[in-house]
Amino acid sequence: MDTRTGLPVVGMVGGGQLARMTHQAAIALGQSLRVLSVHPADSAALVAADVQIGTHTDLAALREFAKGCDAVTFDHEHVPNGHIATLAAEGVKIYPGAEAIVFAQDKQRMRERLSELGAPVPRWRPVSTAADIADFAAEVAAAPTSADGTAWPVVAKAVRGGYDGRGVWMLSDLAAAEELVATGTPLIVEERVPLQRELAALVARSPFGQVAAYPVVETVQRDGICVEVLAPAPDLSEARALEAQQLAIDLANALGVVGLLAVELFETADGLVVNELAMRPHNSGHWTIEGARTSQFEQHLRAVLDYPMGETSLAAPAVVMANVLGGPPGGMPIDERLHHLFAADPGVRVHLYGKQVRPGRKIGHVTVLGDDMASVRARAVRAARRLQEGE
Repeated sequence: MDTRTGLPVVGMVGGGQLARMTHQAAIALGQSLRVLSVHPADSAALVAADVQIGTHTDLAALREFAKGCDAVTFDHEHVPNGHIATLAAEGVKIYPGAEAIVFAQDKQRMRERLSELGAPVPRWRPVSTAADIADFAAEVAAAPTSADGTAWPVVAKAVRGGYDGRGVWMLSDLAAAEELVATGTPLIVEERVPLQRELAALVARSPFGQVAAYPVVETVQRDGICVEVLAPAPDLSEARALEAQQLAIDLANALGVVGLLAVELFETADGLVVNELAMRPHNSGHWTIEGARTSQFEQHLRAVLDYPMGETSLAAPAVVMANVLGGPPGGMPIDERLHHLFAADPGVRVHLYGKQVRPGRKIGHVTVLGDDMASVRARAVRAARRLQEGE
């Protein structure tokens, strides 16, 4: 408890943009967000007052960080599971717990558990050799057929550590499989799902068991990176939206998640398929800062502190978030780009993360609200491009 305010202290392990935006939500609640950051120039460390420098793999640093925190949570899934379990055994209220977050850390464990629960998942298999991958391809993958008579392509995923398109490979033939296996990366392999589009269902759950679900959104991916989020998902039937929300709620309860759970989904002609899970604020929920009655960042804080959940309804009929990616070096400075953007479209809301610009790196996002999805989306895409390219 912060003796200056009489309000709780939440610790967030990780100093990225998710911690930065959670810090902003904590300010409105009068709370003190403590951040464990690897470097003082990390996104959240630039703005939070209570920053400790340390690594998420160092148990001693985690122990010191947790002292005085009413709850500890994460802005990424990379804290060793054993460290999380140790802290919990020592009395730290740490959310989500080791028994839950393992399913966001380990894709094989996730697929095994989802299969046990009867959740819709792609056909999949753990593999250790190129022959294993070829056998799987022969059994379940779709045409075309390669010269060796095996059906390809299939999707290989690193069991641990992948994100934003990293750790995922589309394998088109046996030679590609042999090359990947030679790296020694622990893998699972999945069928390539004939998806129509990608959706995300975001829910929050408290230790008390209260659950709040956000409107289902459509996510638009390019090169494995989310570039746009459309809320609500256009032309999604009420029945399908309720199905996605109920699936996310059921998973949050079954896995014992406390905090945010993002369920990334494929929509296919035959129904929904679970792609990935994230147990933290998520890129698919950034639109909620302006676009929902309660942002995902405030909701995450409410959840880990066991506060009642906030309202999740849309603030406008159409909301679009577009990620701002780093563009080519040189050109117009970012401050000048902001001037031009605000002059062209004063209604755009901009969030920059204080990160060094690298091509393809997420350095911020923009959000636009309105009545018509097509026009709102066009404005958001144009705004993100102005910041990326300096047009």
